[in-house]
Amino acid sequence: MGEIGGVLAAVLSSGLGGISIGATRYLVGAIDPLAIGSFRFGIGFLLLLPLAWMKGGAWAVRQDWLGTAGLGVLYFALFPILFNAALIFTTAARGALALSTLPLLTMVVGALLGAEAMTLRKSAGVLIAVFGVALALLSGLAAAPEGAWRGDLLMVAAALCMALYSIWSRPLIRRAGPIPFTAAAMGVGAACLILLSWWRGSFAPVVAFGPSQWFAAIYLGAFGASLTFYLWALALERTTPTRVAISVCVNPIAASLVGAVLLNEPLHWNLVAGIATVFAGIWIATTSGRLKAARPRVDEAL
Repeated sequence: MGEIGGVLAAVLSSGLGGISIGATRYLVGAIDPLAIGSFRFGIGFLLLLPLAWMKGGAWAVRQDWLGTAGLGVLYFALFPILFNAALIFTTAARGALALSTLPLLTMVVGALLGAEAMTLRKSAGVLIAVFGVALALLSGLAAAPEGAWRGDLLMVAAALCMALYSIWSRPLIRRAGPIPFTAAAMGVGAACLILLSWWRGSFAPVVAFGPSQWFAAIYLGAFGASLTFYLWALALERTTPTRVAISVCVNPIAASLVGAVLLNEPLHWNLVAGIATVFAGIWIATTSGRLKAARPRVDEAL
């Protein structure tokens, strides 16, 4: 699997992430966001753990223990807390657009850290993809509650966490492999969320769970955590952080399509135009005439 395969893995990861929003919306009426994150990443860790052990001892590289734990807290604990807090103050559409600044943040931060060079083609593709998200969410951006800017800023902070994770995790993923690294980082993040949930009493409503709530929780763990974030790590192993990050623009598109199919929400012209624009931006940012087989080597020095 080369760079094209990495880009496709990232797009699939973001698509699954968008679909998982539906399961999260269903569970949010039964338990609080901390408990949802605990179930999502706790189950995801338990599913990835046997696969990680089958990979042998590569995931136990001592020089990476501290870095893996720190990235686990950053991405699998702090990121979902900021993400969920953002949606308290702003709308889902505005939050999705704010999160879609991820490729822009990744490109700028990556250039500042010397992990990835900025190019005109890549910059144009990122801006076109973000514009496509705004176009697709056009109907939901007009309505904004008072103080929505606080939620927008929190979502941008969440996107910054994701950008730093995408940049800093690449050398660790290459040494350990996508499954062992993701399992270890997810386990640390899940432990933090479980401890916070236990301290706040967030698990109390679980006794009233029915089959549908358990199905949603297991779905989030199996597909919304283990598969989604394994694919994200696999993509980071194969291609550059910005090319991976731009795929997050697919997330709100997938969520909108799920709403149209399952919730009978109407498909407007702006959603169709937005989908086309997003994929055009991804194509521009991830190609340079054609993708080269050789990957940048600058990050290996990190």
